Amino acid sequence: MSTAEHKKAGIKHIRVAVISVSTTRKLSDDKSGAWIKKQAKKEGHEVVVHQVVSDDIIAIQELMTHVAEKIAPHAVIMTGGTGISPKDVTIEAVKPFFEKELTAFCTLFAQLSFEEIDSAAIGSRATAGIFKNILVFCIPGSIKACKLACSALIFPELGHLLKHMKE
Repeated sequence: MSTAEHKKAGIKHIRVAVISVSTTRKLSDDKSGAWIKKQAKKEGHEVVVHQVVSDDIIAIQELMTHVAEKIAPHAVIMTGGTGISPKDVTIEAVKPFFEKELTAFCTLFAQLSFEEIDSAAIGSRATAGIFKNILVFCIPGSIKACKLACSALIFPELGHLLKHMKE
C-alpha cells in the first residue's frame, strides 16, 4: 500500500488538545495556541481543550496527566518551552512520559527550520512521542514555528499515525 493510500485510510475525526507553555502569556494573548486551535478546526478536528500552563515541570506534568486521564484526546500539541534557556522545561517535563518517541519529528522539524532560519535552528528541541496512546508534539512557541510544524508535519500525518497506533 502506498503512502497516499495509507493517509487516505487514516483516522479523520481527531480530538486535539492545545497546550501553550508560558510564564508570560495568558489565553487571551496566546497567538500560537489560538492559531493551532483555529487550524485544527479548519482541518476538521475537534479541539477538546486549549489551555496555558506555566513553564514549570510539575505544572506541565500535572496538566499532561489530567488531560490524558480525564479528557483523553487523540493528540496533544504543546507550544512553547522548547528552547535552551533555563526556564524552558517542556521537554524535561514531557519526555519522561513517552512510551515511544517519534525521533524523526525532531530531525524533520530541524531540517525545515534550517531552511527558514538557517543555523538558528540548532536551538530548537522540538520533539514528539506517545503517552497513554496519545500523540504528543512539543514545538516552539513562535507563531512561525507553530505554522511550520503543524502545516508541514503534524496535521498531514495525524490521521495516518493514529491509524497505525490503533493496529
